[in-house]
Amino acid sequence: MTVVKDTKSNEKNEELELEDSFQVEYDLDDPELFLNREISMLQFQWRVFEEAADPSNPLLERVKFLSIVASNMDEFFMVRVGGLKLQLEAGYVDLPPDGLTPAEQLALIRKEAHKMMRDSRKLFANQLRPELADQGIHILNYADLNDRQTELADRYFHDLVFPILTPLAFDPGHPFPHISNLSLNLAVTIRGRNGQEHFARVKVPGTYPRLFPLKRSSGSTRKDGTVPFNHYFVWLDQVIAHNLDALFPGMEIIEVHPFRVTRNADMIIQELEADDLLETMEKSVLRRRFGDVVRVTINPEMPEHIREILIENLKLDRNDLYILDGPLGFNSLMTVHETVDRYDLRDPAFIPVTHEAFGATLDGDIFSAIRQKDILLHHPYDSFIPVVKFLDRAAADPDVLAIKQTLYRTGSNSPIVESLLKARQNGKQVAALVELKARFDEESNIEWARKLEQEGVHVTYGLLGLKTHSKIALVVRQEDESIRRYVHLSTGNYNAVTSHVYEDLGLITCDPDIGEDASDLFNSLTGYSEKSNYRKLLVAPVNLRERIAELIRREIEHRRNGRKARIIIKCNHIIDKEMIKLLYQASQAGVRVDLFVRGMCTLRPGVAGVSDLITVRSVVGRFLEHSRIYYFLNDKDEAVYMGSADLMPRNLNRRVEIVYPVQDPRLVRLIRDEILEVYLQDNLRTREMLPDGSYVRVAMDDGDELVDVQETLLQRRIRD
Repeated sequence: MTVVKDTKSNEKNEELELEDSFQVEYDLDDPELFLNREISMLQFQWRVFEEAADPSNPLLERVKFLSIVASNMDEFFMVRVGGLKLQLEAGYVDLPPDGLTPAEQLALIRKEAHKMMRDSRKLFANQLRPELADQGIHILNYADLNDRQTELADRYFHDLVFPILTPLAFDPGHPFPHISNLSLNLAVTIRGRNGQEHFARVKVPGTYPRLFPLKRSSGSTRKDGTVPFNHYFVWLDQVIAHNLDALFPGMEIIEVHPFRVTRNADMIIQELEADDLLETMEKSVLRRRFGDVVRVTINPEMPEHIREILIENLKLDRNDLYILDGPLGFNSLMTVHETVDRYDLRDPAFIPVTHEAFGATLDGDIFSAIRQKDILLHHPYDSFIPVVKFLDRAAADPDVLAIKQTLYRTGSNSPIVESLLKARQNGKQVAALVELKARFDEESNIEWARKLEQEGVHVTYGLLGLKTHSKIALVVRQEDESIRRYVHLSTGNYNAVTSHVYEDLGLITCDPDIGEDASDLFNSLTGYSEKSNYRKLLVAPVNLRERIAELIRREIEHRRNGRKARIIIKCNHIIDKEMIKLLYQASQAGVRVDLFVRGMCTLRPGVAGVSDLITVRSVVGRFLEHSRIYYFLNDKDEAVYMGSADLMPRNLNRRVEIVYPVQDPRLVRLIRDEILEVYLQDNLRTREMLPDGSYVRVAMDDGDELVDVQETLLQRRIRD
């Protein structure tokens, strides 16, 4: 690094006065200025884990968070670890900005992931399980069952479980059985009458809950006079293990040990070679079950000879064998959260508010309401019903000529898809871009695609080589002698279920320029187009990267010229090297940069001379932070954009994304003062990143008012 004398007088920033008259020139490509994305993702899992460990959270919500950690780790191994292993095996090295090789990353991941899995089990065994028991919710081992409970569990096994079990032998006449992805299994050693020992595998069926609910009983009367039920659960794999005599009659059961397998699910779709993308995706989803094994979890009691059988036959790297105490597959704890009806142990229930523009009953003229002004919806605080009603009314309205929509993750029993089907049945032109490559939602999307096609909907699957991640619905309506376009744009998916737990922002507008941009976008997605400019929308991979970069550079120029400048970005991930370098340059120019990044962030904040004016915060709480907001002070002529894109290479280069402007000054002020400002004030749900990539709770001064951003936004909607 070179030190250059700065002959100009120092400028004073609103928050920071630079007392030094020297400016250091840094190599912004230096790997030390970037964190590793995989370790950053594991840091996010630790933040979720903290919610499970936090005694101030309701008990069943803590159980939920622990289950989420386990599910997130499954996906992390299937996708991120799987991808690194593919690189390692292929000898292809695509070094990230931090410069770590795949082998170095895998070594760091194993250490950090193992610690997380061990700590999860300690938290469950030492805190959550005893506290649940104190509340009458008992998660029992089979050995702890009383006679009546044992009878119920054994009857359940013989009546329902035993008929669907298939023990698979392993010997010279029987090859080692295929172990499917995320399956929980029992490794069984048995001895025949001739004294010869055999190995067999029994898969724990996913047909039934992993935590089998035993019969409930009434508990003790509480102070308020209510009598809660006692709930009892037992692990299904333990029930099977203690009834293996039924599977191997006449044989001696020597030992039984559980193991769980995680396979690589990072699919690569050769679209250019696919005659039928729908059929190709169906085959690819099937192949996911047969990906290479990237992790096997076992208990310490499993003897070495069984471990060797697994290592050899699963072609497992010995380093990918994770030894853990207690039950395997903690994602099954979600059963407890979903089935125990103890609302005193949950977050308080709430009913999302219907936006005032639509009236209390949503029976009014939705299109008239949209013509009055742009409408901003903030889910889950604002109800998602207006979005459903918008499309449902469009499907029935005789003046609506066409509906076009992107579908990424809609979920099952989707009212959105039902509206599209209804519109087609009513004779309207309907086009749906169904993204088949939405990871782990492929099967649901394939099903919807076939159903839509059968009704005559124009179904397309997007552009070759690009995943369509944008969230947009276009309604074309005949009004008097002209056509008017109504557009819904969102940061989140068209999923009525997840809208209750995902924090997202949506905009409904009939702005003519945005409407024309929407038409142009759909034409490019369904037909042939090389459109390179849009009126107001920022579209990846066409102009999004360029326009975001221009907006950041504009703030830099404002600051250098003594004008007001500031950047606030809220998104899920920031890992794009060029965008990070631009943010570093903004900080170096004296622009204050506040980043709210839920998950991965490879930017290092607080590095002297590079990112002094950058803060990185992460909010983890009751709702999954999912909205993307890009705010630029622009010398007080504020510019606000929202959309589906994070600052990641995949979003900027390899996906169809939409980032849209918020033009109404009223809504700009609302986003600035009633949303972003509350995030800046939060001191309960926010963690702040240190330069080394670790996170700490936001520091508080004596007398500071406690601010929980999610609770504040929730209570504000209720009061309004």
